[in-house]
Amino acid sequence: MIEWVWPWLLVLAPLPWLLRWLLPAVHRAPAALRAPFFAQWQALEASQGQSEHGSRLAHLLLLWLIWLALLVAAARPMWVGEPIELADSGRDLMLAVDISGSMRAEDMQLGQVLVRRIDAVKRVASDFIGERRGDRLGLILFGSNAYLQSPLSFDVRTVTRFLQEAQIGFAGQETAIGDAIGLAVKRLRERPADSRVLILLTDGRDTASSVSPMDAADLAASLGIRIYTIGIGAEEMVQPGLFGSSFGARRINPAAELDEATLTALAERTGGRYFRARDPQELAGIYTLLNDLEPVEQATTLYRPRQALSYWPLLLALVASFLLALLNWWRAGGWQRGAVS
Repeated sequence: MIEWVWPWLLVLAPLPWLLRWLLPAVHRAPAALRAPFFAQWQALEASQGQSEHGSRLAHLLLLWLIWLALLVAAARPMWVGEPIELADSGRDLMLAVDISGSMRAEDMQLGQVLVRRIDAVKRVASDFIGERRGDRLGLILFGSNAYLQSPLSFDVRTVTRFLQEAQIGFAGQETAIGDAIGLAVKRLRERPADSRVLILLTDGRDTASSVSPMDAADLAASLGIRIYTIGIGAEEMVQPGLFGSSFGARRINPAAELDEATLTALAERTGGRYFRARDPQELAGIYTLLNDLEPVEQATTLYRPRQALSYWPLLLALVASFLLALLNWWRAGGWQRGAVS
């Protein structure tokens, strides 16, 4: 079924004809020329007149076609599909991911290879997002500042794509945990859902927020928003010695900057939990556990897919404009000059 956003624009279809009928025509006095062989010229003009009449008619039809196509596009036709049943859990889930400079540390063991923290998060979190059937999911990326990358939506494919496209440093090099929580609270409190959840993932401590993380957590708790915090980063890593050998090698804690005490307090203040992810396997297990901690009460809602169709009349107008330009070039004798050259 086709619906129109602004169908009243179609009443403008006869506007060019009305203007042509109401406005006075422009009369130009033809130039007089006395020439011999008038009879032969008159016969030639009669034969050319038929061709000229046909080209004028084609010119007029193309102009009308362009005008009508533009009107149809401006009226914004929409194709509305058949109703589709969607599972609706009634749960609003916001995912806040740290993309500060420290997330480029390569300490996440994936098979036999060490990968960056952000790459491990993207891989595991994308699987988690893809399983959110019936949840409204949103994405916040934060560094020195917090940004809403995707509002709450059932479109998990788009949220996954936004997460995959996230780059370290886009939001700054520092970490604003409090601002990320505050932005999530601002978005979640607008929703009338019974279950509102924030999953916050970081590898550091708050260094750049304009609001204290605990103050933001107090506000979340007052609104019934649960916060689950995840601290990411390996606890032990061997730093190679001289020329990459074992000579002079030492063991370090790459997650020394992780503020586990604050992350634990944030979760407990809002009725959530704190998790520690030392590798991608632990991170995947945490996301699986979150499914058990936040049970889904399935219901169904009807959804009718919509698709804009304006590009079809616009394409038609473009093709007609090209044909009109070609016709004008032909009427001006361009084809004759091309044949002579």
